[in-house]
Amino acid sequence: QAANPYWQSRGSVISGGRFRCPSCRHEVLLDRHGVYGLQRNLLVENIIDIYKQECSSRPLKKGEHPMCKEHEDERINIYCVTCEVPTCSMCKVFGAHKDCEVAPLQTVFQGQKTELNNCISMLVAGNDRIQTIISQLEDSCRSTEENSEAAKRELCARFDALAAVLEEKKLELLERITHEQGDKTSFVQGLIRRYKEQLEKSSRLVETAIQAMEETGGAAFLMNAKQLIKTIVEASKGGRLEKIEHGYENMDAFSVSLEHLAEAVRALDFDSAEEDEEYFDGEEEEAEE
Repeated sequence: QAANPYWQSRGSVISGGRFRCPSCRHEVLLDRHGVYGLQRNLLVENIIDIYKQECSSRPLKKGEHPMCKEHEDERINIYCVTCEVPTCSMCKVFGAHKDCEVAPLQTVFQGQKTELNNCISMLVAGNDRIQTIISQLEDSCRSTEENSEAAKRELCARFDALAAVLEEKKLELLERITHEQGDKTSFVQGLIRRYKEQLEKSSRLVETAIQAMEETGGAAFLMNAKQLIKTIVEASKGGRLEKIEHGYENMDAFSVSLEHLAEAVRALDFDSAEEDEEYFDGEEEEAEE
């Protein structure tokens, strides 16, 4: 309320404040009722009321105030600064603390209570910082998981793209082999047809020659023999067809070496993480601080 510039003029709590509960860390939003609109803990209020009633109805007893162990009738009413213990006036005058420096008990009480209150504030602030760090670490954990999943998806996409390129190249090379295979087999099959045609002609000439040899009449034989011999000689000379070269069926020219690619794939690794190392070094220095 004191930090609110409108508090003095309006006389009521301005809504909109936010803070976290020191116990459960749940975020609390102040409405127009301010701190008086927060949820009440009826159990704690009842305990406080009962305690106040008991204190007000109970008479003050002598034993309720700490008494000196050395002087049973003396109340502890001063503080020995030298020994840092509460004591009584008799101990200061005649007892163990007669040579010590003392101070009023209430003064030391207020001072140490203020100091303890400051320690509590420091501890609460430290707890808030720890809670903030925990929240940051939890956020970092979630971000790490999300970034890891994204990195996995990206890596899978890159390898899938590489596999697609390899598959495309494989189909292209297979197509070239198939085309070469078609050209060679077509050429060889054409030679086979031509050789078969020549063989068929030669077979017919052989049959004709055999029939001529069976002719017993000299005149009849000589009428056809000369032309038949000429046809056989010409067929023999013109029957030299094209042949394929040695190793024509060999397909070694289509051999592909992928060892260098395999080595490159085996050597694949993530990019240098110098920035990450600098980041972690900074984290370690921060942790040491």
